[in-house]
Amino acid sequence: MKPKTIRIGSRESRLAIAQTELVLHTIRRRFPETPLELVSMKTTGDRFLDKPLDQIGGKGVFVKELDAALREGKIDLAVHSLKDVPMETPPDLPLRAFFRRGDPRDALVLPLSPAAENTVIGSSSARRKLQLGTLFPHAAVEPIRGNLLTRLDKLERGPYTSLVLAAAGLQRLGLSHRISRVFSVDEILPAAGQGILAIQGRAGEAFPFLQAIHCPQTACTALAERAFIRALHGGCSSPVAAYAEISGQELHLRGLYWQEGSGSYRIGTLTGEPEQAERLGEQLARQMQEESV
Repeated sequence: MKPKTIRIGSRESRLAIAQTELVLHTIRRRFPETPLELVSMKTTGDRFLDKPLDQIGGKGVFVKELDAALREGKIDLAVHSLKDVPMETPPDLPLRAFFRRGDPRDALVLPLSPAAENTVIGSSSARRKLQLGTLFPHAAVEPIRGNLLTRLDKLERGPYTSLVLAAAGLQRLGLSHRISRVFSVDEILPAAGQGILAIQGRAGEAFPFLQAIHCPQTACTALAERAFIRALHGGCSSPVAAYAEISGQELHLRGLYWQEGSGSYRIGTLTGEPEQAERLGEQLARQMQEESV
């Protein structure tokens, strides 16, 4: 009997497809007998590129159509950039696996004919804008929307003199040569889940091959980061950030806490057992909130 073809959903941008193909390639290499089909679709976030995300529904605009396709049985799994996934996932559509994390850092990209000064940085991320203000106090940070290739095209046409983008996205599209500088996590704390691909499916359905591509360490860091943001009620317009890494038997979590009243921010840290990842994220958030009172 011919095995069932597993349909895996993706946004239709070149980066999303490249990332989904990365997951499919890994599955095919380990499970060559499993038929796979990539199903791409345009999401609400891809349709309305002239408005800020918080005006068109927040982070959910990048997953809504894929969620519907899962519920309707049009696809069996969906691959997401974890940082695009809302902090609260529906119980019927859990995150089933976390692919090994790519580069979590942010990168500076200059135009092919760079300006003499870096005066206008393109970024629609409140998190990046807040931290770039410390790194480049004399530069303006202006919003820019569109997929990665669209943003690079806008960079060449102005008025931007640079962009700040996720290093992992550039690397996965074979554009590492466009990176002029990679910011350390001490310079710019990444978005929760940056560089991580998450595989989402329907509750109660098992796909044995998912366990083979699941990275437990990545899962622990993702859970800690997302718990921190969730505890602070951080959305797409909030300048919050979190980054966790595992060293030996310890998970080290860093979180950015922004005080709306003063506009200032600070970075807090907490270390604990990887198995307590979510608890650590919640604990760090509470700790930083209490210290700000």
